[in-house]
Amino acid sequence: MAEHAPPPRRDYSPAAKSLVSTVLVLGALATFAYWAWHQPFMAYPRTVLEISRMPVPSELPVPVQGAVPGAVADTFGAPRGQDRSHAGVDIFAARGTPVLSATRGVVSSVRETGLGGKQVWVMGPARERHYYAHMDDWAAGLSSGDLVWPGDELGTVGDTGNARGTPPHLHYGIYGEGGAVDPLPRLRAAAAREALAAGDADR
Repeated sequence: MAEHAPPPRRDYSPAAKSLVSTVLVLGALATFAYWAWHQPFMAYPRTVLEISRMPVPSELPVPVQGAVPGAVADTFGAPRGQDRSHAGVDIFAARGTPVLSATRGVVSSVRETGLGGKQVWVMGPARERHYYAHMDDWAAGLSSGDLVWPGDELGTVGDTGNARGTPPHLHYGIYGEGGAVDPLPRLRAAAAREALAAGDADR
């Protein structure tokens, strides 16, 4: 009876080499992507992603240097003209007083147009849009795409746009997915927390 020859062994070495090469290439690409993502030239997309994932802030500092929430009138929703309402708050201060960003964010627009006159729009946490209007001037060199932090100067208080001739002030508005949001409760919440912290420190 004839003996059957054993089947030839399969050579897995080409497949193994291909797998190793693929893993090495993917590892190199992942390493490069990680390195690139943390470089300064990726700061803009990195910031947009980070602030998009942040929650809506419950507290905000007053975006005018030296101003306090107690001096800000509750005028959100008040009638303005025949067909609109006040979609923010007015923060009065001397002309030229610095206007400061209330949040971390990305400057989406620096322009002079319409009712707001000289204005700056900043996309902040949770993609809310923060609107700073009636400014006398913008901060030197400020432009769309700039990254800002709370306290960074955006411009100065003025009376441009439809505020011409009124006492200098900043119109500050916040716009979320559902439209305009009253900023004043957030400004007051920040002040209340600071007052509480100061009281605890004095004990």
